[in-house]
Formats: sequence, C-alpha cells, structure tokens
Amino acid sequence: MQTDYPKLLGDIGGTNVRLALKLSPDGEISHILNLNLRDHADAVSAVEHYLTQVGAGSGPMRPRTGSIGAAGPVLGDHLQLFNAPWGFSIEGLRQALGLTRLRVLNDFTVLALALPHLPQAELRQIGGLAPVAGMTMGLLGAGTGLGVSGLVPDLQGQMSPIAGEGGHVTLAASDDNEERLIALLRRRFGHVSAERVLSGSGLVVLYEAHAQLAGQPAEALMPADVTQRGLAGQCALCEAALNSFCLFMGTVASNLAVSLGAQGGLFIGGGIVPRLGEFFERSGFRERFDAKGRYADYLRRIPVFVIHSPYPALIGAAQA
Repeated sequence: MQTDYPKLLGDIGGTNVRLALKLSPDGEISHILNLNLRDHADAVSAVEHYLTQVGAGSGPMRPRTGSIGAAGPVLGDHLQLFNAPWGFSIEGLRQALGLTRLRVLNDFTVLALALPHLPQAELRQIGGLAPVAGMTMGLLGAGTGLGVSGLVPDLQGQMSPIAGEGGHVTLAASDDNEERLIALLRRRFGHVSAERVLSGSGLVVLYEAHAQLAGQPAEALMPADVTQRGLAGQCALCEAALNSFCLFMGTVASNLAVSLGAQGGLFIGGGIVPRLGEFFERSGFRERFDAKGRYADYLRRIPVFVIHSPYPALIGAAQA
C-alpha cells in the first residue's frame, strides 16, 4: 500500500548495520548506508543517525513503516543480538521511530526472502545442475556468525522462509584429520558448533588449532590476517585454516541440502565466502558437498550459488 511508504529497510548484523529506504511500492532501494554497530549505543540512535545523514530525519522522506533483519533469534518482543551488545524491544523501537508498523525478523530469514529476487549476474554457481523451479532453496552464510535458513513451498506453492538457528548444530568430522581437529577444539570449547569454525572468529580458531596440531607457535592474528595470508600463500597454517573452512562449509551445506531437500538450490551468503573467490571454487568444498555415499547422485544435482550481491538482505527486507 502507498501508505506504507517511505519504508525503512535494515540489516543488523554482529558488526555492520546496513540501512536503506524504499520511497514507493515500485521504487528502487535507495539511500543505502553502512554503519559500524559499535559506533552507536543502540538501534534507535543508529537509525536516527542514518535518517539524519540521508536527509530523512523529518518531512516527506521520513519512513512510515519498517522491515529489519537482525542477527539473533526473534522469539517475542525483545530481541538480543547473538554476537553484538545490542538488545531492544521491537515495539519500543517502533514507537521511538514513530513508525505505524515495524517488522523485525532474523537476518537470515530476511535474506531467504531475497533468494528468488537476486539478479543472476550476482550469483556464482559452483557445480550442480539447474535449480528445480518451485522447490525448496537452502541458505547459509558465514560472517560474524553462521546464519542458516531456507525457503520452503507450502501445498499451494507459496514460499515461506525458515526462522532457525542452524549455525549452532554440532560440527561433524568427515575424516581422521578433522577428528583430531575437532577433538582439540572440544577440549578447548566443550561443544563445537558449526559456527565455531564457520565464522570470522572461526578462521582464527582454525588457524590456532592447525598451529597446535603442527607443534608451531600461533601469532595473534585477526580474521582478515588469516584470509589475506592464506589467499596469498604467505602462511601455510593460514592456508590450512582456509582449506578446513571450505571443507567444513561443504559438510554443513550438504547436511542442510539433504535436510531441506534443496533442489531449488543451495545459496551461500555472508561476508567470508564471496571474499575467498576462486580459492573457494578450487577448494574441496564441492567434492565434500557431494560426498554423501548412497546419496551422492542426489547431491550432485543440487546447484550451489555464492551470493555476490552487495546488499542482498535489503532486497529481502523489501519483500517482508
């Protein structure tokens, strides 16, 4: 409805807050701004700062409604980000911003809504055949944490997104080397979730684990250091961490694909995998994805797409 516009669109992650406006039902997503979450005390101050920056603090551009994806479980009115200090009341945020309606969903639930609307030119296919129209689409992505979702058709063919926390499933080993790696991590952390390794901090965890297994000292590295050194071939331990990351991603993505029956495709978002580029495509990811024994032929048919859209969650928020 025209009265819903301008509409505030948001993607609140553990590190970044991406905000935009949709000024009319047929209008483009515009006025996109990326804020650092820790530069702002709370969601209200971040949104108000954004609106002031883009000239929408008052007047006809001031949003009337909003749709936001947030990196945490939405279980009621209060939302607490899992990997960041923010927490807020959804109704309180709506009132503070003066919106007539505010919808807040898990960030990967919002990203799932974007899947049918992503431009083909912004998807990079890694193996598989063509996606089957009308079938379930699976989604996962590593960034500050590991998000998991999907789009599932009902009996009338309407697609509905999944709201879950699949990034916290228990990580499984596929060979003896991974058994040793996970055993080491279990002694360190207790429960070893998929997110423990498939995330920014997980890259460092993998680097440190490989160093310990090799009997070598580990430097105090940031996730970007592990990625940069591993891609450049400057550090064997960093490269080993990236290889383990790709293989574990293959395991988790494959498990999600068979769990959902994702013949509509398995999509990988988040900030890490797109940055790995050709390294990821040349890695053992696809071989591991297909390695399901008697179900290997089933997996080989499923196309995997790496999402290279700059703001895919905002596309999803526009659909919510």
